[in-house]
Amino acid sequence: MTSTQSAPTKKPRLTKKRRAQAALERLGKLYPDATCSLDYETPVQLLVATILSAQCTDERVNKVTPDLFRQYPDAPTIAGATREAIEELVRSTGFFRNKAKNIQGACQKIVAEFDGKVPQTMEELLQLPGVARKTANVVLAHAFGINAGVTVDTHVKRLTNRIGLTKYTDPVRVERDLMPLIPQPDWENFSIRLIYHGRAVCNARKPACDRCNLIDICKTGIAAQKKAARA
Repeated sequence: MTSTQSAPTKKPRLTKKRRAQAALERLGKLYPDATCSLDYETPVQLLVATILSAQCTDERVNKVTPDLFRQYPDAPTIAGATREAIEELVRSTGFFRNKAKNIQGACQKIVAEFDGKVPQTMEELLQLPGVARKTANVVLAHAFGINAGVTVDTHVKRLTNRIGLTKYTDPVRVERDLMPLIPQPDWENFSIRLIYHGRAVCNARKPACDRCNLIDICKTGIAAQKKAARA
């Protein structure tokens, strides 16, 4: 090498933090208007809709909640309804008996212990029947603008494993891995945009790696490219 020649520039190592930051930036450009897909008007309606969304699509929940909220628009009316009436209204979301029980139990606790208002802390929300961190994160972020954690649903869990941001499948451990990688103000934005990308491109059965904007920072995508090159 002559004195006028310079050594080739090495690409910076693709750490988890670099992957996460690159994914956050690219997803922001792909889905700038991404927001919660559930229809609601009040915090308690968002809480109820999120409980219903467990193992059910947001599209299905949005077909159920108009009738539910028309008859029972707030915590006191849901708390005072008959369980059978709630079950009938939410039947098509699946696991309807348990969901109706949790919805009513959460609203009864809200009425009895929180003056009829949805609490605004993670600790208090986790005291409500049917509420784990996923539901609490959604409610805090979208109803109150509080980023207390990263919402981890099936899409977020799948994509963050494929990208290489976590090796875990337990939502709590996935969330624990993601929080240090993303700036707190973007915790919910990152989650929502991953969900949009999971629906549009990186689906569970056959991810469309050939049209994925994250392929060069995704461990699964990079491995797929290498395999294709060897074929």
